[in-house]
Amino acid sequence: MPDVQGPTGTVSSPALRRELGRWDLTAIGINQVIGASAYVMPAAVAGLIGGWSPLLVIAVGFASLLIAGTFAEVGSRFDGTGGPYLYTRAAFGRFAAFEVGWMQWFTRVASWASVINVLILSLGFYWPSVTTGAIRIALLTAIIAALAIINVLGIRQSAWVVNTLAIGKLIPLVLFIAFGLPAIDAALLTLGPAPDIADVSSTALLLIFAFGGYEVVPVPAGEAKDPRHAVPFALLMTIILVTILLTLVQVAALGTLPGLAESKTPLADASARLRGAAAAALMTLGAVMSTTGNNMGQALSGSRSLFALAEQGDLPRLLARVSARFGTPINAILVTAAISLALAATGTFVTMAAASAVSRLVVYVATCASALRLRSPAFADRVAPPTLTLPLGPVVPSAAIAIALGILAGATARQLLAGAGALAAGAALFVIATRLAPRR
Repeated sequence: MPDVQGPTGTVSSPALRRELGRWDLTAIGINQVIGASAYVMPAAVAGLIGGWSPLLVIAVGFASLLIAGTFAEVGSRFDGTGGPYLYTRAAFGRFAAFEVGWMQWFTRVASWASVINVLILSLGFYWPSVTTGAIRIALLTAIIAALAIINVLGIRQSAWVVNTLAIGKLIPLVLFIAFGLPAIDAALLTLGPAPDIADVSSTALLLIFAFGGYEVVPVPAGEAKDPRHAVPFALLMTIILVTILLTLVQVAALGTLPGLAESKTPLADASARLRGAAAAALMTLGAVMSTTGNNMGQALSGSRSLFALAEQGDLPRLLARVSARFGTPINAILVTAAISLALAATGTFVTMAAASAVSRLVVYVATCASALRLRSPAFADRVAPPTLTLPLGPVVPSAAIAIALGILAGATARQLLAGAGALAAGAALFVIATRLAPRR
């Protein structure tokens, strides 16, 4: 692939390939939002607020749409790799952006390590030996290596795998809805007494994190064909489709499984009751597909977050190397995979998981604040005009910030302390990294 002219006027070689369409980005979003938790969440939510749960799913979906809509507006101004990191850099400068980029990458590697262990445990239900010892390490290594290789081979190949896994996880959920809705017992859908505010708050916090993950959609924008239109489409479509799907799943589970709140595998139990053991096995397969798809998405978005930091000169340029043969950020992919493997194998991701909740909220607040700031006339000649403008002026971004801060206020002391530690680590890394990779 020939060298291309970089943004600073210097020759940079080679470039990422723009091959992702709007539905490819939507599949990335769906893969990140719908994980294995979608197959167990109905029981947890019903256990807290009972028959009111479908209404709260819709409400949290709408709240998520406000945040995703704000992402969509600011994302429609940019066509490079990095998503929230790029937005914060344009609006608030290098240090704030580094913290956001670091937290993005931090969340992805911690999540990848966590989710792949969930996958191993799921496989362990059938083959217990894979959950311990050398076999566990070998399987972790094989899965992470396979996902890394797919990522290295090309963004088109990665998109094929992401799309396949997204379809694979959606089919069981759609079938559950199709078989469940006609079989609903209306007596099981009564609202019951209004839940108290503490239970509503706990459920909303649980659901807002269940809806999380769509923030990765803009990260690979540098590999999208028409990012300023495709990214907003994918962000909004992800939340709309997920809200519809999770609401219908909740209704079907409530209406077909008595004692839903006590079930550890609600969709499998409800399916077994409706259609027998084969249907229950399909739900289990769907959970495995969901976990695998989530892993693939972590691999793709995590490596691009690291690449973006290096591409902008905030990390050593070695991490921004793009393969001339495959057009992918090969070093960023390999480093992200290696660190995720180390975290997964040693179990240290458990400590990092507490910080991931705060990390995601930092990204939300920074992006929504960037959307407001970049509307200022002072930025008119520094960033492109948006292809999507939200109505009601500052209302939607401000509401999105309030929602994110409200969620943050509900975080535990452990989560807040871990998040503060991650930010402090990012600040220290910024000092080190900027000495090694000075501003271009």
